[in-house]
Amino acid sequence: MNRRYFSARLLGAGAAISPWLSLTWASNASAQGTQPVEGKQYARVDPPVPQSANGKIEVLEFFSYACPHCNAFEPTLEAWAKKLPPDVAFQRVPVPFLMNADNFMRTYYALDTLGQVEPLQRKIFAAVHIDRLFLDKPADIAALVAKNGVDSKKFLDAFNSFSVATSISRAKKAVGLYKIDGVPTMTVQGRYATSPGQAGGHTETLAVVDYLVERARKG
Repeated sequence: MNRRYFSARLLGAGAAISPWLSLTWASNASAQGTQPVEGKQYARVDPPVPQSANGKIEVLEFFSYACPHCNAFEPTLEAWAKKLPPDVAFQRVPVPFLMNADNFMRTYYALDTLGQVEPLQRKIFAAVHIDRLFLDKPADIAALVAKNGVDSKKFLDAFNSFSVATSISRAKKAVGLYKIDGVPTMTVQGRYATSPGQAGGHTETLAVVDYLVERARKG
């Protein structure tokens, strides 16, 4: 989902994947031994973006708590991220567009500072997309995280901290370098980008990412 609702560049017309599609790229690729195709299941990032993952293969997910497609993608992404090999560095990057962007960026990086992303990521999504909470005031966000076991004062201190502001500046720079206009979008090693709309679904996206990680691993 992008600031104009859908991304014409990376998500394309297939951003909403029909659940009844029985023939997916991932199942076909597995059966036929085919590989993802540049320009179809993924795009090349031009120019490549310099990496900062200390020798590891960097995988980024650009997302927003306001994005329903990110919300739908999160359970599959979360399960995948738990099984990553040690040479892959996975990070989420909140984007500075869509509803309530500044508060949601601060929320993510405050949770990251406190080591609370894993237990609370899906709960923030649920608050927005199931409970329909606006979360447009820091106090409301602090109350939500407090209900889920995080000290509200520590959260607000992190929310308003210089380190979170610095992380937001870096995220905005990354969004610009990658020319991100739609979420969720995933990138690999600063050279490739894919999305559920481009790859054909959630599982398909991660199959493409795995392929690109192996490609990066081989140089």
